[in-house]
Amino acid sequence: MADAVPSPAPVAVRLTRRAHLEMVSLVGRRGAEADLSAKVREIAGLSLPDGPRRAAAADITALGVGPRRWLLVREGDDPDFEPHLAVGLQGLAAVCLQSDAYAVFRVAGREARRVLAKGVPIDLHPAAFGPGDAAVTAAAHIGVILWQADEAPAYDLAVFRSYAGSFAGWLEASAAEFDPQYETWGPP
Repeated sequence: MADAVPSPAPVAVRLTRRAHLEMVSLVGRRGAEADLSAKVREIAGLSLPDGPRRAAAADITALGVGPRRWLLVREGDDPDFEPHLAVGLQGLAAVCLQSDAYAVFRVAGREARRVLAKGVPIDLHPAAFGPGDAAVTAAAHIGVILWQADEAPAYDLAVFRSYAGSFAGWLEASAAEFDPQYETWGPP
């Protein structure tokens, strides 16, 4: 019988600079929330979350980022995503392409919460913040949109692109004690 090869230990922390995302902000017209949600469901296949929540379907995530405000994040490069939404949501919401405005980072692994706890002033314990949650907050004094992508846990953080270098430096320093692994790190 051959010797069994031990499974590699799960990664404590993996830091990724996410690429190939289309991001679109929606600001709903007052009183049109129900019609807007129905139209987004028709176009994108998901319902807009109520409050600071995350909804996902197929390759699209919708984040509640404020009253009548959402950020839609689509996996992959699709130059027709924003124009298609703009036409379909005309009269219901202001639609604005945000793909070049944000850099998105993923922090994943068993120590992800401990890394983020060094600079994020919200409780990320699973009982308080889970895969359906989103928050507009700060990390190390940098404004972020934070959402939990899965139960692994994996967190995505969108920061204004002009702060991406500072944020990446903070993230690297916060994760250093856990010997992080890096994927697609560096400028987009």
